[in-house]
Parts: sequence; C-alpha cells; structure tokens
Amino acid sequence: MNQNQIQNPETQIPKTPQMNDRDFLNDMLTTEKYMTSSYNVFLHEASHQQLYQDMMNIFTETQNCQRELYNLMFKKGWYKLEAAGQQKLQQSYQQFQGYTNQFPYQNTVQ
Repeated sequence: MNQNQIQNPETQIPKTPQMNDRDFLNDMLTTEKYMTSSYNVFLHEASHQQLYQDMMNIFTETQNCQRELYNLMFKKGWYKLEAAGQQKLQQSYQQFQGYTNQFPYQNTVQ
C-alpha cells in the first residue's frame, strides 16, 4: 500500500459481472454528489423564500445521506484518500493566497 494513502482494510466482494454492494454504494454516492451540486445551484438562484427553505431542507438531507454513504464506503475500505505532504499543502496555500488580491474587498479577507 502507498504510504500516502489513507484507507481502511478493504471488505472483499465477489468479482462478477453483476453489480455488487460496492458498485451499488458507489453509484448511490455519485448520484448524491450530483444531486447536492444541483441543489446548490438552485439555492443560489432561488428568489422565493419558502421554496428556498424547502429546498434547503432537501439539500441538507441529501448532503447528510452523501456523507453517510462516503463514511460507509471509507469504513469498508472502498474509498481511498491520499495524504498531502507538507510541500503540497504549502504550494496550495500559496496558490490560493495569491487569489486574495482578486477579491473586491481586500481589507476584509485575512
């Protein structure tokens, strides 16, 4: 295993042409990610307060479901993360720090 990877021991599943538990969870997680993304766009553009609030509730439920699916896949070892090294973190920090000069209210961002 790669030293930079963060992963739980993988739960073994049969390798068959049919969809297995991992495939179903992955499909559900992908769908939930797509839905939260779409709801997010809607929330940015909603002008009716009650509709906004109803969609915010649905968005929150969907986001929570997405998080639970992610946690389950990670627990089963079906979702891997890569630990970022100090140099990579520093590079990202510097890159985004450079974007602050593009903000319209520079004195309010720290």
